Amino acid sequence: MLMRLPGLTDIHVHLREPGATHKEDWDSGTAAALAGGFTTVLAMPNTQPAITDAVTLKISIDAADAKARCDYAQYIGGNSFNSAELAKLAGKTAGLKLYLDQTYGDLKLDDLLAWMPHFSNWPKAAPLAVHAEGKTLAAAILLSSLYDRPIHLCHVSRREEILLIRAAKQRGLPVTCEVCPHHLYLCEDDLPALGAGRAEVRPRLATKADQDALWANLDVVDCFATDHAPHTLAEKDGETPPPGFPGLETILPLLLASVSQGRLTLDDVISRLHTNPNRIFQVPEQPEAFIEIDLASTYEVHAVDHNTRCGWTPFEGWKVTGRLTRVVLRGETAFDQGGVLAAPGTGKNIRPH
Repeated sequence: MLMRLPGLTDIHVHLREPGATHKEDWDSGTAAALAGGFTTVLAMPNTQPAITDAVTLKISIDAADAKARCDYAQYIGGNSFNSAELAKLAGKTAGLKLYLDQTYGDLKLDDLLAWMPHFSNWPKAAPLAVHAEGKTLAAAILLSSLYDRPIHLCHVSRREEILLIRAAKQRGLPVTCEVCPHHLYLCEDDLPALGAGRAEVRPRLATKADQDALWANLDVVDCFATDHAPHTLAEKDGETPPPGFPGLETILPLLLASVSQGRLTLDDVISRLHTNPNRIFQVPEQPEAFIEIDLASTYEVHAVDHNTRCGWTPFEGWKVTGRLTRVVLRGETAFDQGGVLAAPGTGKNIRPH
């Protein structure tokens, strides 16, 4: 029996264009999105070059305009020098992304003094997403309180973090958060099976206790997001494997399998992959957009079936129950079981200012 759900939104993807299109670009990445049930994706700014000003923002948007198969927006990244300029570009972006841990290059933010101008200058009505872990996450929540502005905390992975977010919400602080499928379904115990290079991800895979804490506190989690971060197998198996997992084509079957097991409900999935992401990130409703799923279909996950250019998945061989059968966007079938049908360039920029 087929069921209809609204088109999904992934608020956290890395599409690698400009600068690393050998492992993904706006074409292959949005094809993977449609094959995963997503009709909107929000792309992160840590490309090569990073998206940190009007010039680099235009580079990314021009590529997306030509290639994207689903709807999209592009984040802009903060650094120690650009807070005033970025505030003027807010309406053209998915939001501001601040990397408060493991920062580098044009996205480097050395200390609290570098964060504060962004918290002050970025419009309160525009989304502000932060990469923050542990004590840095606590500091980000403090600044949210001091500047009385909403923030969204990316890829929460540890017990201490989810409990801190619970406490912040109980005090009425304007904090939202996301959890990624690899932190829900993988942990340190899976490192030997994955292999050291392929297990590299940021935040790192946590303990089983941390994983259990995420499941136990799902009521605090506003969104599921893939943090789709594709790298080729040659890179992952090399001497200096880069961190990141592909995720656009695996998150929905993993979650639907949990629905079939009674661990989640379909409402849990819809609220965290559609309702809450669209509200928090001001994603407009799409006309005649929906997906169809077959909750009874059982199959194995294999990267050879996927559209992402990276060619692998940490969930290779996993048995799942629940299959995406069709995606409709603006009344047209964009994906069915025969593959992606939407042409490059048919996706729309949701921030067309």
